[in-house]
Amino acid sequence: MASPAVEIEVDDRVVRVSNPDRLYFPEAGVTKLDVVEYYRAVGPGIVNALWERPCMLHRFPKGLAGPKVHQKRLPAGAPPWVETVQLFFPRWSRTADELCVTELGAVLWAVQMSTVEFHPWNSRRGQTEQPDEWRIDLDPGPESTYDDVRKVAHVAREVLDELGAVGFPKTSGSKGLHIYVRIRPDGDHKVVRRAALAFAREVERRAPDRVTTTWWKKDRDPAHVFVDYNQNARDHTIAAAYSLRGLPDARVSTPIRWDEIDDADPRDFTIHTVPKRFAQIGDLHADIDDHVFDIAALLEWADRDDAEGAVDQGSADEGEDPH
Repeated sequence: MASPAVEIEVDDRVVRVSNPDRLYFPEAGVTKLDVVEYYRAVGPGIVNALWERPCMLHRFPKGLAGPKVHQKRLPAGAPPWVETVQLFFPRWSRTADELCVTELGAVLWAVQMSTVEFHPWNSRRGQTEQPDEWRIDLDPGPESTYDDVRKVAHVAREVLDELGAVGFPKTSGSKGLHIYVRIRPDGDHKVVRRAALAFAREVERRAPDRVTTTWWKKDRDPAHVFVDYNQNARDHTIAAAYSLRGLPDARVSTPIRWDEIDDADPRDFTIHTVPKRFAQIGDLHADIDDHVFDIAALLEWADRDDAEGAVDQGSADEGEDPH
Protein backbone atom coordinates (compact mmCIF):
# COMPACT_ATOMS: atom_id res chain seq x y z
CA MET A 1 0.00 0.00 0.00
CA ALA A 2 1.07 3.57 -0.65
CA SER A 3 2.33 5.45 2.39
CA PRO A 4 0.11 8.30 3.65
CA ALA A 5 0.75 11.70 2.11
CA VAL A 6 2.58 14.36 4.13
CA GLU A 7 2.40 18.12 3.95
CA ILE A 8 5.59 20.15 3.75
CA GLU A 9 5.56 23.81 4.74
CA VAL A 10 8.00 26.04 2.89
CA ASP A 11 7.86 29.81 3.28
CA ASP A 12 4.14 30.57 2.93
CA ARG A 13 3.36 27.49 0.80
CA VAL A 14 2.21 24.01 1.66
CA VAL A 15 3.26 21.18 -0.67
CA ARG A 16 1.46 17.88 -0.38
CA VAL A 17 3.82 14.93 -0.98
CA SER A 18 2.12 11.68 -1.92
CA ASN A 19 3.81 8.29 -1.52
CA PRO A 20 6.64 9.81 0.57
CA ASP A 21 8.16 6.39 1.32
CA ARG A 22 8.51 5.34 -2.32
CA LEU A 23 12.13 4.35 -2.98
CA TYR A 24 13.60 6.63 -5.62
CA PHE A 25 17.21 5.47 -5.25
CA PRO A 26 17.00 1.82 -4.10
CA GLU A 27 20.76 1.29 -3.79
CA ALA A 28 21.17 4.42 -1.67
CA GLY A 29 17.99 3.83 0.32
CA VAL A 30 16.63 7.25 -0.69
CA THR A 31 12.89 7.87 -0.69
CA LYS A 32 10.77 10.50 -2.37
CA LEU A 33 10.54 12.36 0.96
CA ASP A 34 14.34 12.24 1.25
CA VAL A 35 14.55 13.98 -2.12
CA VAL A 36 12.14 16.66 -0.91
CA GLU A 37 14.15 17.18 2.28
CA TYR A 38 17.37 17.34 0.31
CA TYR A 39 16.11 20.19 -1.85
CA ARG A 40 14.83 21.97 1.26
CA ALA A 41 18.32 21.72 2.77
CA VAL A 42 19.98 23.34 -0.27
CA GLY A 43 17.05 25.65 -0.97
CA PRO A 44 18.89 28.96 -1.53
CA GLY A 45 21.38 27.21 -3.82
CA ILE A 46 18.92 25.40 -6.07
CA VAL A 47 16.66 28.47 -6.30
CA ASN A 48 19.64 30.64 -7.24
CA ALA A 49 20.64 28.15 -9.93
CA LEU A 50 17.12 27.99 -11.40
CA TRP A 51 15.94 31.55 -10.80
CA GLU A 52 13.61 32.65 -13.62
CA ARG A 53 15.10 30.17 -16.09
CA PRO A 54 12.99 27.91 -18.30
CA CYS A 55 13.55 24.47 -16.82
CA MET A 56 13.32 20.97 -18.25
CA LEU A 57 12.40 18.34 -15.70
CA HIS A 58 13.90 14.85 -15.59
CA ARG A 59 11.21 12.80 -13.86
CA PHE A 60 11.29 9.26 -12.50
CA PRO A 61 7.64 8.41 -11.72
CA LYS A 62 8.61 4.95 -10.41
CA GLY A 63 12.03 5.89 -9.08
CA LEU A 64 15.28 4.93 -10.78
CA ALA A 65 13.95 1.42 -11.34
CA GLY A 66 11.38 2.80 -13.78
CA PRO A 67 11.52 4.89 -16.96
CA LYS A 68 13.01 8.37 -17.09
CA VAL A 69 10.83 11.13 -18.54
CA HIS A 70 12.32 14.28 -20.07
CA GLN A 71 9.56 16.87 -19.70
CA LYS A 72 9.53 20.40 -21.03
CA ARG A 73 5.89 21.17 -20.34
CA LEU A 74 4.83 21.82 -16.77
CA PRO A 75 3.05 18.70 -15.44
CA ALA A 76 -0.69 19.02 -15.06
CA GLY A 77 -2.17 19.94 -11.72
CA ALA A 78 0.24 22.70 -10.71
CA PRO A 79 -1.04 25.12 -8.07
CA PRO A 80 -1.59 28.69 -9.34
CA TRP A 81 1.51 30.03 -7.62
CA VAL A 82 3.89 27.82 -9.62
CA GLU A 83 5.19 30.06 -12.38
CA THR A 84 5.98 29.23 -16.00
CA VAL A 85 7.43 30.78 -19.13
CA GLN A 86 6.15 30.05 -22.62
CA LEU A 87 8.73 29.08 -25.24
CA PHE A 88 8.32 28.65 -28.97
CA PHE A 89 10.03 25.81 -30.82
CA PRO A 90 10.25 26.69 -34.53
CA ARG A 91 11.34 23.22 -35.57
CA TRP A 92 7.98 21.79 -34.51
CA SER A 93 5.88 24.99 -34.66
CA ARG A 94 4.85 24.36 -31.06
CA THR A 95 4.98 26.17 -27.76
CA ALA A 96 5.62 24.80 -24.29
CA ASP A 97 5.00 26.34 -20.87
CA GLU A 98 8.08 25.35 -18.88
CA LEU A 99 8.59 25.58 -15.15
CA CYS A 100 10.15 28.89 -14.13
CA VAL A 101 11.32 28.75 -10.52
CA THR A 102 10.95 31.87 -8.41
CA GLU A 103 10.62 30.18 -5.01
CA LEU A 104 11.57 26.97 -3.26
CA GLY A 105 7.97 25.77 -3.11
CA ALA A 106 7.98 25.33 -6.89
CA VAL A 107 11.05 23.07 -6.63
CA LEU A 108 9.38 20.91 -3.98
CA TRP A 109 6.16 20.72 -5.99
CA ALA A 110 8.20 19.49 -8.98
CA VAL A 111 9.71 16.80 -6.75
CA GLN A 112 6.19 15.82 -5.71
CA MET A 113 5.60 15.32 -9.44
CA SER A 114 8.53 12.85 -9.46
CA THR A 115 11.24 15.27 -10.63
CA VAL A 116 14.76 14.27 -9.62
CA GLU A 117 16.89 16.41 -11.95
CA PHE A 118 16.47 20.08 -12.88
CA HIS A 119 17.92 21.21 -16.22
CA PRO A 120 17.58 24.99 -16.74
CA TRP A 121 18.22 27.08 -19.84
CA ASN A 122 21.18 29.45 -19.90
CA SER A 123 18.79 32.41 -20.31
CA ARG A 124 16.06 33.91 -18.16
CA ARG A 125 12.38 34.44 -18.89
CA GLY A 126 12.76 38.18 -19.50
CA GLN A 127 15.16 37.51 -22.38
CA THR A 128 14.86 33.85 -23.28
CA GLU A 129 16.67 34.32 -26.59
CA GLN A 130 19.67 36.14 -25.03
CA PRO A 131 21.68 33.91 -22.66
CA ASP A 132 23.25 35.42 -19.58
CA GLU A 133 25.21 32.26 -18.75
CA TRP A 134 28.09 30.76 -20.70
CA ARG A 135 28.60 27.10 -19.85
CA ILE A 136 31.88 25.23 -20.23
CA ASP A 137 31.25 21.48 -20.16
CA LEU A 138 34.30 19.25 -19.74
CA ASP A 139 33.16 15.80 -20.87
CA PRO A 140 35.69 12.96 -20.49
CA GLY A 141 36.04 10.40 -23.27
CA PRO A 142 35.60 6.70 -22.51
CA GLU A 143 39.34 6.21 -22.02
CA SER A 144 40.09 9.44 -20.16
CA THR A 145 39.99 9.83 -16.40
CA TYR A 146 38.67 12.39 -13.98
CA ASP A 147 42.28 13.40 -13.40
CA ASP A 148 42.36 14.40 -17.08
CA VAL A 149 39.26 16.51 -16.46
CA ARG A 150 41.01 18.20 -13.55
CA LYS A 151 44.03 19.06 -15.69
CA VAL A 152 41.82 20.48 -18.45
CA ALA A 153 39.93 22.53 -15.87
CA HIS A 154 43.18 24.22 -14.86
CA VAL A 155 43.90 25.05 -18.50
CA ALA A 156 40.40 26.47 -18.85
CA ARG A 157 40.92 28.61 -15.77
CA GLU A 158 44.21 29.88 -17.15
CA VAL A 159 42.43 31.08 -20.28
CA LEU A 160 39.56 32.57 -18.25
CA ASP A 161 42.02 34.47 -16.08
CA GLU A 162 43.72 35.92 -19.14
CA LEU A 163 40.34 37.01 -20.47
CA GLY A 164 39.40 38.58 -17.14
CA ALA A 165 36.44 36.21 -16.73
CA VAL A 166 35.44 34.65 -13.40
CA GLY A 167 34.53 30.98 -13.71
CA PHE A 168 32.37 29.13 -11.21
CA PRO A 169 33.11 25.38 -11.29
CA LYS A 170 30.90 22.51 -10.25
CA THR A 171 30.93 18.77 -10.63
CA SER A 172 28.56 17.55 -13.32
CA GLY A 173 27.20 14.95 -10.93
CA SER A 174 28.45 12.27 -13.29
CA LYS A 175 31.95 12.00 -14.79
CA GLY A 176 32.71 15.55 -15.85
CA LEU A 177 33.04 19.12 -14.67
CA HIS A 178 31.14 22.29 -15.55
CA ILE A 179 32.33 25.89 -15.34
CA TYR A 180 29.77 28.70 -15.48
CA VAL A 181 30.50 32.31 -16.44
CA ARG A 182 27.93 35.07 -16.10
CA ILE A 183 27.76 37.16 -19.29
CA ARG A 184 25.88 40.19 -20.56
CA PRO A 185 22.68 39.09 -22.34
CA ASP A 186 23.58 40.92 -25.54
CA GLY A 187 23.72 38.09 -28.09
CA ASP A 188 21.48 35.21 -29.01
CA HIS A 189 22.27 31.53 -28.46
CA LYS A 190 24.15 31.24 -31.74
CA VAL A 191 26.43 34.11 -30.75
CA VAL A 192 27.16 32.63 -27.31
CA ARG A 193 27.74 29.19 -28.81
CA ARG A 194 30.19 30.74 -31.31
CA ALA A 195 32.08 32.38 -28.45
CA ALA A 196 32.09 29.09 -26.53
CA LEU A 197 33.56 27.27 -29.53
CA ALA A 198 36.34 29.87 -29.83
CA PHE A 199 37.17 29.34 -26.15
CA ALA A 200 37.12 25.55 -26.55
CA ARG A 201 39.54 25.79 -29.47
CA GLU A 202 41.93 27.88 -27.40
CA VAL A 203 41.87 25.30 -24.60
CA GLU A 204 42.54 22.61 -27.21
CA ARG A 205 45.53 24.57 -28.58
CA ARG A 206 47.06 24.69 -25.12
CA ALA A 207 46.43 21.03 -24.28
CA PRO A 208 46.28 19.18 -27.61
CA ASP A 209 47.34 15.92 -26.00
CA ARG A 210 44.35 15.96 -23.65
CA VAL A 211 41.55 18.07 -25.23
CA THR A 212 39.34 17.72 -28.28
CA THR A 213 36.71 19.92 -29.92
CA THR A 214 35.89 17.32 -32.58
CA TRP A 215 32.12 17.17 -32.80
CA TRP A 216 31.46 13.64 -34.02
CA LYS A 217 32.04 11.14 -31.26
CA LYS A 218 33.31 8.49 -33.67
CA ASP A 219 36.10 10.85 -34.76
CA ARG A 220 37.32 11.80 -31.28
CA ASP A 221 40.31 10.36 -29.49
CA PRO A 222 38.61 8.35 -26.69
CA ALA A 223 41.37 9.37 -24.28
CA HIS A 224 40.64 13.09 -24.70
CA VAL A 225 38.28 15.41 -22.84
CA PHE A 226 35.66 16.98 -25.08
CA VAL A 227 34.96 20.67 -24.40
CA ASP A 228 31.28 20.59 -25.31
CA TYR A 229 30.57 24.07 -26.63
CA ASN A 230 27.19 22.98 -28.00
CA GLN A 231 25.75 23.06 -24.49
CA ASN A 232 25.30 26.77 -25.22
CA ALA A 233 22.95 26.17 -28.15
CA ARG A 234 19.27 27.04 -27.81
CA ASP A 235 17.28 24.51 -25.75
CA HIS A 236 20.38 22.55 -24.74
CA THR A 237 20.46 22.12 -20.99
CA ILE A 238 22.62 20.53 -18.32
CA ALA A 239 21.92 19.72 -14.69
CA ALA A 240 21.75 22.75 -12.43
CA ALA A 241 24.05 23.39 -9.50
CA TYR A 242 22.70 21.38 -6.56
CA SER A 243 20.57 19.19 -8.81
CA LEU A 244 20.48 15.51 -7.96
CA ARG A 245 21.42 13.15 -10.76
CA GLY A 246 19.65 9.94 -11.66
CA LEU A 247 22.55 7.71 -10.63
CA PRO A 248 22.33 4.86 -8.10
CA ASP A 249 24.37 6.66 -5.43
CA ALA A 250 22.14 9.79 -5.58
CA ARG A 251 25.01 12.00 -6.67
CA VAL A 252 24.69 15.80 -6.80
CA SER A 253 26.03 18.35 -9.29
CA THR A 254 27.95 20.34 -6.69
CA PRO A 255 29.71 23.72 -6.77
CA ILE A 256 33.33 23.48 -5.68
CA ARG A 257 36.13 25.98 -5.14
CA TRP A 258 39.01 26.16 -7.59
CA ASP A 259 41.38 25.05 -4.83
CA GLU A 260 39.30 21.88 -4.46
CA ILE A 261 39.67 20.79 -8.08
CA ASP A 262 42.67 18.52 -7.51
CA ASP A 263 41.20 16.66 -4.55
CA ALA A 264 37.41 16.75 -4.92
CA ASP A 265 35.88 13.51 -6.17
CA PRO A 266 32.39 13.69 -7.75
CA ARG A 267 31.45 10.47 -5.96
CA ASP A 268 31.83 12.21 -2.61
CA PHE A 269 29.01 14.66 -3.31
CA THR A 270 25.70 12.90 -2.74
CA ILE A 271 22.30 13.49 -1.19
CA HIS A 272 23.84 12.30 2.08
CA THR A 273 26.85 14.66 2.15
CA VAL A 274 25.92 17.85 0.30
CA PRO A 275 23.37 19.20 2.84
CA LYS A 276 26.02 19.26 5.58
CA ARG A 277 28.51 20.89 3.21
CA PHE A 278 25.92 23.49 2.20
CA ALA A 279 25.13 24.25 5.85
CA GLN A 280 28.83 24.84 6.50
CA ILE A 281 29.90 26.87 3.46
CA GLY A 282 26.70 28.03 1.79
CA ASP A 283 26.23 28.50 -1.95
CA LEU A 284 29.58 28.87 -3.72
CA HIS A 285 27.74 30.30 -6.75
CA ALA A 286 25.86 32.91 -4.71
CA ASP A 287 27.74 35.90 -6.13
CA ILE A 288 27.96 34.79 -9.77
CA ASP A 289 25.75 37.72 -10.83
CA ASP A 290 28.39 40.11 -9.49
CA HIS A 291 30.96 38.96 -12.07
CA VAL A 292 29.61 39.72 -15.54
CA PHE A 293 31.89 39.10 -18.53
CA ASP A 294 31.74 40.65 -22.00
CA ILE A 295 32.27 37.92 -24.64
CA ALA A 296 33.49 40.41 -27.26
CA ALA A 297 37.07 39.13 -26.96
CA LEU A 298 35.89 35.57 -27.65
CA LEU A 299 34.00 36.72 -30.73
CA GLU A 300 37.23 38.29 -31.99
CA TRP A 301 38.88 34.89 -31.53
CA ALA A 302 36.00 33.35 -33.47
CA ASP A 303 36.55 35.83 -36.32
CA ARG A 304 40.24 34.92 -36.34
CA ASP A 305 39.43 31.20 -36.47
CA ASP A 306 37.01 31.76 -39.35
CA ALA A 307 39.65 33.72 -41.25
CA GLU A 308 42.06 30.83 -40.77
CA GLY A 309 39.56 28.38 -42.22
CA ALA A 310 38.30 26.70 -39.06
CA VAL A 311 35.12 24.68 -39.60
CA ASP A 312 32.24 24.38 -37.13
CA GLN A 313 31.29 20.71 -37.23
CA GLY A 314 28.59 20.81 -34.58
CA SER A 315 24.87 21.27 -34.79
CA ALA A 316 23.00 24.05 -33.06
CA ASP A 317 19.59 22.47 -33.60
CA GLU A 318 17.04 22.60 -30.84
CA GLY A 319 16.54 19.67 -28.53
CA GLU A 320 13.63 17.28 -28.25
CA ASP A 321 10.08 17.90 -29.40
CA PRO A 322 8.20 19.58 -26.50
CA HIS A 323 5.49 16.89 -26.40
